[in-house]
Amino acid sequence: MAGAARPSVYTIAAHRGFADALVAGLIPRYREDTFGLARLTLLLPSQRAVRNLTEAFIRASGGGLLLPRMAVVGDLDLDETLSALLDPLGGGTVAPPACDPVVRLLRLAEILREELAALGIVRGEAGLLRQARSLAQSLDRLAAEEVKPEQLLTIDMLPELAEHWQDSLRLFARVQVRWQFELDARGQVDAPVRRNLLLTHAAQAWRADPPPHAVIAAGVTSAAPAIARLLRSVADLPQGAVVLPDLDLALEPEVWDALGQAGASEEPGGPPFGRGDQVTHPQYHLKLLLHRMGLSRDDVRNWHRAGIAAAPPARSRAISNLFLPPEASTAWVKLAAAERRLAGVRLMHSAHPEEEAQAIAVLVREALAVPERRVAVVTPDRGLAQRVIAHLGRWNIAADDTAGRPLPQTVAGRLLLQLAQAWAERAAPVGLLALLGHPLVMAGEGRAAWLERVRQLDMVLRGPRPGPGLEPIRDAIRDPDRKWDKRFPGLAAWWDGVELLLAPLLAGHAALPLGASIDLLAEMAEALCGSALWANADGRCLAQFVEQWRDAAAQAGGLPVDPAEVPALLRDAMDEISVRPPYGGHPRLAIYGLLEARMSRADLVICAGMTEGSWPASPAPDPLLAPPVLRALGIPGADFRIGLAAHDLAAMLGAPEVVLSFAERDEGGPAIPSRFLLRIRAMLGEDGVAWERDAVDLAQALDAAPQAAAYPRPRPMPSPQQRRVDIAVTALDRLRSDPYQFYASAILGLRSLDPRDADPTPAWRGTAVHAILEEWHQAGAPPGELVPLAERKLAEMSAHPFMRSLWRPRLTAALAWIEDEQESLLADGRRVGAFECWGDTQVNGIRIFGRADRIDLLPDGTLAIVDYKTGTPPSGRMVQEGFALQLGLVGLIAQAGGFKDKDGRVTVEGEPTRFEYWSLARNRERGFGYREEPILEGRRKSGIPREDFLPETRRFLDEAIARWILGNEPFVARLNPDLPSYADYDQLMRLEEWQGRGGGESA
Repeated sequence: MAGAARPSVYTIAAHRGFADALVAGLIPRYREDTFGLARLTLLLPSQRAVRNLTEAFIRASGGGLLLPRMAVVGDLDLDETLSALLDPLGGGTVAPPACDPVVRLLRLAEILREELAALGIVRGEAGLLRQARSLAQSLDRLAAEEVKPEQLLTIDMLPELAEHWQDSLRLFARVQVRWQFELDARGQVDAPVRRNLLLTHAAQAWRADPPPHAVIAAGVTSAAPAIARLLRSVADLPQGAVVLPDLDLALEPEVWDALGQAGASEEPGGPPFGRGDQVTHPQYHLKLLLHRMGLSRDDVRNWHRAGIAAAPPARSRAISNLFLPPEASTAWVKLAAAERRLAGVRLMHSAHPEEEAQAIAVLVREALAVPERRVAVVTPDRGLAQRVIAHLGRWNIAADDTAGRPLPQTVAGRLLLQLAQAWAERAAPVGLLALLGHPLVMAGEGRAAWLERVRQLDMVLRGPRPGPGLEPIRDAIRDPDRKWDKRFPGLAAWWDGVELLLAPLLAGHAALPLGASIDLLAEMAEALCGSALWANADGRCLAQFVEQWRDAAAQAGGLPVDPAEVPALLRDAMDEISVRPPYGGHPRLAIYGLLEARMSRADLVICAGMTEGSWPASPAPDPLLAPPVLRALGIPGADFRIGLAAHDLAAMLGAPEVVLSFAERDEGGPAIPSRFLLRIRAMLGEDGVAWERDAVDLAQALDAAPQAAAYPRPRPMPSPQQRRVDIAVTALDRLRSDPYQFYASAILGLRSLDPRDADPTPAWRGTAVHAILEEWHQAGAPPGELVPLAERKLAEMSAHPFMRSLWRPRLTAALAWIEDEQESLLADGRRVGAFECWGDTQVNGIRIFGRADRIDLLPDGTLAIVDYKTGTPPSGRMVQEGFALQLGLVGLIAQAGGFKDKDGRVTVEGEPTRFEYWSLARNRERGFGYREEPILEGRRKSGIPREDFLPETRRFLDEAIARWILGNEPFVARLNPDLPSYADYDQLMRLEEWQGRGGGESA
């Protein structure tokens, strides 16, 4: 290469594999003596490229080898890495220190707060940081393209923009100017600016004084101006060269020209990008790079070196044809078969992501069974990658997702977020239980006992949310009515210890500075988990995150952060951090993201998750700068990344064997195949596409099972001894309409659990109303006191927002109606005889028991049975058919003198003659509260005549006892399916498996 008459710029075709082909050419060129390669300097695009190239050297060495010096072009410490070649660099005058990115983010958020406050806009800390993050990304884009702040102020298109874009541009310009002044005062620059300074200085230094040994820039495709200048300097060095990946030298000149001007505007001062540029083409960014290097495609040569495994050379020609621009793609119909044959490339079509992951795992398993065969799974979908890893575990194949996992999805990251969530929600049950049950909390010998206590606490906290803080939870555990201390001995003492641990975090809810908030969360995390929290890779990554943000917050200052904002703030920050696994997976298997896959090589490459919106990703426009503004500044638009994704795919298609996989559906619904897949099918035609079907068939067969017979309708037949159970007044309706539910509840003794943080259910609302009315009656039913009493009780019983916003106003209006109705009845001589009282009686040897909401004494000495309902009461027809018998059963107990006090004295005596529902639902006058009787009289068309009410109830009761309690009739599930029923036992009876599906009648 010494004395080359033109710049030394090379390319490696897609079908050859970049890393292996590069190494195959470097080793014979520079291994003349022992230290030849060691004196070589390689400039690479990323740390992942360093790793891939190192592995390629190992594969090609055949023995011991001193590796070249490898430096990453975008490294902020490039001056230290290349100090031997760039000495003297020039010190701080050439490249001032870069501002810490977190400090910059926090300071931008503070500047934004002040600017928005001047506009009368108030935004929470998490929202400010999101906007600051977008602003920082825009600043970096401008800096990478070397756009000066004053250029933004000279754009003459403000009136042409929509109003919101104008406001956004003004805000961006003000923040940019203020931030630049602050940087100047600090003596710092943004990281992209420092990188530009370093690259520019390196280019100038090497032009003035070429380094004594060879410098090769390989795999760098960024077209940033500073990088382009550096690459041109390297290409002009006597011992320098630039090796580009997958530049298509065979592309027809007219097609190359049709890609657009790509940064080479022919008009002085004109825009660098034309409106018709094919920015989505995989060669566009390489053309842009060549133009910024001052070169043409004719200056590029092939990097020749044979002797490595590669795809057929015809593959590169087919890949070139595949990505032709829209107008040029009309030539597909005239292409010879050899020019569009993608031999070794197969498409794989799955029904859904789970099947896709299983099929990919099958392909990997088959490939690894071949000795020395290497496999790479490339996908931008991290969820799909995790599914593949899980399925490979079926064969004990350990696989690492080298793209890493976001820190919030790791064990250590989740713990910090769960602590923040518990703090923000003030110990709400769902978040608190998730925190206490976290895998790292109290890990060790006492873990099993700790989890048992957490499960017991879970039982206590079922139902509507208690009040905020730790004290309501303590009160719930010690509630004398629930008697948790008897059911779970020692739970209260255990909770006292937990309170001591959590008190520093949950005792208060005041805003704290961000640094103090992070410190508090880290201390609490260590108190719960000990040093095990920081032991693994995710823990060490979390420790770095905590230290970086704590120190940055101390430098940036700022206002205190509301605890409610902390979870979202931390999640946004942690989402940008990936935890990459250490070495330890299968040596011939790699699972990559798109960035990690560049310069990699494998015998089988599986491109997975190829759906629109994933590969390529949906273009994300800049939220602050309008597309015309970016175009005027010479910055590629959002579609530019589609071209990069196409280039990534073109590189993947160069492998000897390729499988392109997609699924018809994703988690959200139907998915559209990637536009690149549609291009392949259009170019090859349906007859020319090779489909991978065996892997999908095997994936389906792995989980296939013969269809099970239809589940029969349950008809349990307990023994006579098991049948003789007491009947509650609320259970007879269930026994007659759905005997299975009675069987599960009364005989098996099963109870459904309320969900955590539940909306107040009808049963819970009824319990609350009964408690309020009971206390009111115990106080003598004082006029005007029921509604204030309800307000106090509701404040004590629940802090659920549903309660406060919806149910409380309706309830208080209905209770006011009850109070008015009570006064009216007292004036008529009707008074309350008993309320919330328990009673029982014997019928045919079976105990009937229950609680009466209220029994009134009428002026004629008879009784009125009252049942409170928070919703609509049962219809007269349901009572008439024997499916709403609670009023009648309470009446039978009262008729038999079954309601007694603690001393055994009958509390109410007399013949029940009135049977009333007092409903708190909306009435006909659009208010709340009304009473009605299910009695057949007057114009009513359904119900039971008053004089027959108790006899009919007794008849229904005798019939039920004879059939199910004393008889041998099976407890058939949903005996009367048309009747409304509770759904507590639907899963137990497997309702969906037999109802309407011919489940049969056999048990």
